[in-house]
Amino acid sequence: MKVTEKYAQPAAEVPLLTADDLMRLYSEGVRGELVRGVLHETMTAGHRHGRIVMRLGTHLFNFAEPRGLGSLVASDSGVWLERNPDTVREPDIAYTSAEKIPLDANIPGYAEAVPDLVVEVKSPSDSRRYAHGRGRMWVDYGVSLVWVVYPETRTVEVHRPDLPVAVIGPEGALDGADVLPGFACDLDSVFGAHPPAD
Repeated sequence: MKVTEKYAQPAAEVPLLTADDLMRLYSEGVRGELVRGVLHETMTAGHRHGRIVMRLGTHLFNFAEPRGLGSLVASDSGVWLERNPDTVREPDIAYTSAEKIPLDANIPGYAEAVPDLVVEVKSPSDSRRYAHGRGRMWVDYGVSLVWVVYPETRTVEVHRPDLPVAVIGPEGALDGADVLPGFACDLDSVFGAHPPAD
């Protein structure tokens, strides 16, 4: 039997979430990002991922903090990028200059300033295409410098607005460019000791 327009029920739409909803869910143990109001849950990424984030975050913190250049946050801080519907994304590391967020700022929720530098470390479950796409996403939101880190190949993609993506090899070093002038970091110190040969 054909259902007439008069009696047809529209498909139920999933209500869009807000940044406040995301914060509440996080307190209930649900972790994820909000993309135009839709929750995308995330999973823990493993020991190697965490060590790389800590090593690189320490290098950045030790450079920026004593100089009063800006603030560094980890992934669970989140960045509020769009409103109505809300988008909150989680970079593995984000650096934001003191010009955008004063050093004495006390922000209990998500910061709404676009970071100057974002680091994304590819998780074991991520495809290379997905990790690359996250790098481009941050540039599209206005981030000046993005490093996408690939633990398997010990390489880093450097994403900049209006420039081709550059790849730094295992023997190379990261450069803060005009975002963090003077910052340099050998990739060996980020990835740690080379794994033993088979």
